Amino acid sequence: MANSPWQHARNQSVADDVDFEIKGQELQFVEIELDPGESAVAEAGAFVWKDASIDMTTVFGDGSSAGDGSFMGKLLGAGKRLVTGESLFTTVFTHRGTGKARVAFASPTPGTILPIKLCEVGGTLICQKDSFLAAARGVSIGIAFQRKVMTGLFGGEGFIMQKLDGDGWVFVQMGGTLVERNLAPGEELHVDTGCLAAYTPSVTFDLVTAGGVKSVLFGGEGLFFARLTGPGKVWIQSLPFARLAGRMAAAARGGGQNRGEGSMLGSLGDFIEGNN
Repeated sequence: MANSPWQHARNQSVADDVDFEIKGQELQFVEIELDPGESAVAEAGAFVWKDASIDMTTVFGDGSSAGDGSFMGKLLGAGKRLVTGESLFTTVFTHRGTGKARVAFASPTPGTILPIKLCEVGGTLICQKDSFLAAARGVSIGIAFQRKVMTGLFGGEGFIMQKLDGDGWVFVQMGGTLVERNLAPGEELHVDTGCLAAYTPSVTFDLVTAGGVKSVLFGGEGLFFARLTGPGKVWIQSLPFARLAGRMAAAARGGGQNRGEGSMLGSLGDFIEGNN
């Protein structure tokens, strides 16, 4: 789907109809085609280029109401975005001319842009807190807290996630290669919390211990896995940005030695070399 020709959404509800094409392999961007009066909403800093007939307006919050909501509603929307690691502002791109016009947005990291038509997944998608890239106007961005105590205390990246609501197209950015799994009722899947990219609300998310003491100390993994139980869809990313940034920081500190950055062994090596 990501490399298919122009896709079209015929929504009869809130979100604008948009056409789009996703281009590239490891460094992708999405090109959205708008009819007169249609709008796309994008994360701050995602813009690449646009036709001159498309106006660009920065709005407070997620832009889902096209600026028509109350001040308190906008404030609440902006607060939700801040909690999920996004900017207080989004940018709305509206086609003011005639005919067709295009605007493009790019992911800031190597990986995959996943197009999801929300009405086909029940109207809601839960994803990592920095995943939102762009959407048709009408998609709202909220917060998905994990309610279980253990998940809240030790869930890491999976504790506070984004919740995207609406019925139109939304484009989310995933790190590395993307895998989609369709879980049957009762089927379980264990995923590193950072590699869990997105899932549908029908999937149950909690934590399971990664193994014994030896695995925790020297295995280079975290204390817990995300346990996902079907039914529903799950998307897994092979290279979450936090992992990429951690490897880059470790290489900068230690010249690239591989001592098991995620385990106590890496910290022990830093201590012996006097880096702490």
